[in-house]
Amino acid sequence: MAASIDELTVANSPQAWRDCGFQVEGEECLVGDVRIRFAPEERRGLAGWSLRGIESHDLDGLPTARSERPPPDPAPPHPNGIAALDHVVAISSDLDRTVAALTAAGLDLRRVREEPTPAGAPRQAFFRLGATILEVVQEPPEATERAGAARPAFFWGLAFVAPDLERTVASLGDRVSEIRAAVQPGRQIATLRRSAGLSVPVALMTPPSHTV
Repeated sequence: MAASIDELTVANSPQAWRDCGFQVEGEECLVGDVRIRFAPEERRGLAGWSLRGIESHDLDGLPTARSERPPPDPAPPHPNGIAALDHVVAISSDLDRTVAALTAAGLDLRRVREEPTPAGAPRQAFFRLGATILEVVQEPPEATERAGAARPAFFWGLAFVAPDLERTVASLGDRVSEIRAAVQPGRQIATLRRSAGLSVPVALMTPPSHTV
């Protein structure tokens, strides 16, 4: 069975996500076929995840549990218009080390991008996890010099698909940035501001024109 995401654990109260237009039931919400569980007691924004179909939970420091739960039926779009989880972002001090650990655990490496990004990341690796992509970013050299190359990989942020991005941005008001061109050709992006109250950086994107 190919690896896929069952659940993400986020250090937020459910109400913070309700306030951003997500449909929340109890302590979790379903975005596409990915469960998001809210755990206010956690200290890190994106505190961990569970994956199906993995051979090991040693993912170079990314807090990971195995899951045997079958995928749920995909949820309908949320009141804010968000329909799916596009990608999860992790950061690595040593991209080759992290890629080796993830591939050894059974994750499906699709490509490594060797060109620098506008944000200064020198390289990126992309893994397919069901309908979602894991994007592992090599941190810039100056960050590695400060923190050390031996630091494990860590989760950073989430990007969601908003098919009608203009409507979604309008519904969020001053919680969100203006819409701009994304790095991926043909796509647009907006980002939630800190005033939105979410503990993890969140981007909103138009749907992809092709899969990785």
